[in-house]
Amino acid sequence: QVQLVESGGGLVQAGGSLRLSCAASGITFRRYSMAWFRQTAGKEREFVAAIWKYSGNSYYLDSVRGRFTISRVNAENKVYLQMNDLKPEDTAVYYCAADSSIILSDYARHTAYDYWGQGTQVTVSS
Repeated sequence: QVQLVESGGGLVQAGGSLRLSCAASGITFRRYSMAWFRQTAGKEREFVAAIWKYSGNSYYLDSVRGRFTISRVNAENKVYLQMNDLKPEDTAVYYCAADSSIILSDYARHTAYDYWGQGTQVTVSS
């Protein structure tokens, strides 16, 4: 079955960096567009970044563009999120998502992704 397993979360001071990893199994990874979302208590899941299958084109939430970088290594079945200059407002549970048939206009819509990981907590202290 499909599994997405995130790792790399933790506690960091403002201005610090973290790199999240998502390891995928049970899918032909190169055929899937991948994304990161985040969620805080009582709020809807928020798009952070996506990287498209085949083209490798990437898309970002405005507030993280220039600070976060999404990347993928198809040979490893992994997607990464490098997060630099972290801010307290980046504190959230971060989720990895995958879908093979998502259309480009839906890249920021969490309901468009079929598969999800369990999430990893990122806490940024001020």
